[in-house]
Amino acid sequence: MLISNAILVDGTGAPRRPADVVVRGGLIAEIASALSSEPGGSGPDRAIDATGLVLSPGFIDMHAHSDLQLLTHPAHYAKISQGVTTELLGQDGLSYAPVDDVTLTGVRQQIAGWNDNPPDFDFSWRTVGEYLDRLDTGIATNAAYLVPQGTVRALVMGFSDAAATAAQVARMQEVVREAMVQGAVGMSSGLTYTPGMYASTSELTALCRTVAELEGFYAPHHRSYGKGALEAYAEMIELSRSSGCALHLAHATMNFALNKGRAGELLALIDAALEDGVDITLDTYPYLPGATTLSAILPSWASSGGAGPTLERLNDPAAVERIRESVEVLGSDGCHGVVAEWETLEISSVQNPNLADHVGKTIQRIAQETGQDPFDVFIDILCQDQLGTGILQHVGHEENVQAIMKHRVHTGGSDGILVGAKPHPRAWGTFPRFLGHYCRELRLLTLEDMIHHLTGRPAARLKLVRRGLVRPGYAADLVLFDPETIRETATFEHPKQPAAGIQLVLVNGVPALDAGRPTGALAGRSLRRKPRGLVTQPND
Repeated sequence: MLISNAILVDGTGAPRRPADVVVRGGLIAEIASALSSEPGGSGPDRAIDATGLVLSPGFIDMHAHSDLQLLTHPAHYAKISQGVTTELLGQDGLSYAPVDDVTLTGVRQQIAGWNDNPPDFDFSWRTVGEYLDRLDTGIATNAAYLVPQGTVRALVMGFSDAAATAAQVARMQEVVREAMVQGAVGMSSGLTYTPGMYASTSELTALCRTVAELEGFYAPHHRSYGKGALEAYAEMIELSRSSGCALHLAHATMNFALNKGRAGELLALIDAALEDGVDITLDTYPYLPGATTLSAILPSWASSGGAGPTLERLNDPAAVERIRESVEVLGSDGCHGVVAEWETLEISSVQNPNLADHVGKTIQRIAQETGQDPFDVFIDILCQDQLGTGILQHVGHEENVQAIMKHRVHTGGSDGILVGAKPHPRAWGTFPRFLGHYCRELRLLTLEDMIHHLTGRPAARLKLVRRGLVRPGYAADLVLFDPETIRETATFEHPKQPAAGIQLVLVNGVPALDAGRPTGALAGRSLRRKPRGLVTQPND
């Protein structure tokens, strides 16, 4: 394939330049200011005139929740349509490997609101290596994987809130090591989600030392993005410092009313650590609301033991009154230490079809329509939906989003949940919104800088081999788009809409989006950690 007359933005942050690019055998074969129409001595199978269009590396989603959707819907139009060619899975400390039968059952139910829980799907893998092998049976994007600390804890000691013994910590270290040897690039945590949130700082530090030994990185959803957010960030930075483990702060936001305008304090904390030599990067999504599961709002003690014991407590009047006090008076640790504001919690997905009318409505609105107390609505939905409800949480601040987005260690992550009737539009709109709204319209960053945030910088964090830049010999993960028209069309009312302005997406040299239309190609591969921490395709 010859792509001629392109505006090349190569992912390094260097100025754009005109270029012709040849793709051959899945790789970028040649780049020049003007190539012959017969590169390499023979005419191209296909020539594309890219006049007026930008050619850049494919975008890297540093926070994806596509762990199951990549397998159940492998063409993956939500991500391909916005130019994503690589995703980082295993986020927030909860995913589907490594597991045993009991752990898998618990995890499937716990994160059904993120990924669905199809009853007839083949979950025959158990290890990280087996999961990555399953991805290699055919997916649209490339995918790397973080070993999820909450799942590891559940595998070793169940969904209990007990403190880990020295022997249990040692066993968790063994599991993390095995997962990384099999290909995981690092470890994630979800420290407002059970059971990962039950881990002490010393337990996490021990696991991070293991990750550091294998040259991976730690990507925590830390203990609070609300009350005590700065203290929670500081804990993760000190953990990185003491363990020697590189740190990637997941969806680095400052949310809720008490943190409005406080992004500068977070960035000062990060800058001080960077100056001390701590290896830190972060990702954000370009929207204000967050998204999670409704059950995450519960206090951690109420979720101890997994789904079964949690549902028993939700049917125990005494336990429910304790939950009410935590959620409405004290501020639940599951809700970041902030008292629940029912008008900010919007139902985005349900498992029980009898609850379908609730989708798109806040807890407050449902309460008004039914004449119930909002807390009672909350408990009722959790019980009827068996904890499988997804929500949007309208708690963000634009000034914080913009300040953090401009930081020199920022990368892009959609945090996209793809299931449900009305998921967060970031699942379909993150990358075109970065480039359209924040780059072209607001001029927050130059085009070269923004593409560096979305390609070369995350590739460096992942230690990708010959990926993430437009250079000869690199994998042909490429996006061709119109810089004047690229934008998100996904909205909160109609979230499942493809981007505008993207013409061509290549994954390993194969068109996954062509003339703006999906091809259904499944040329993606698992990207696995190799010796010295490098991440490559399995056959490299």
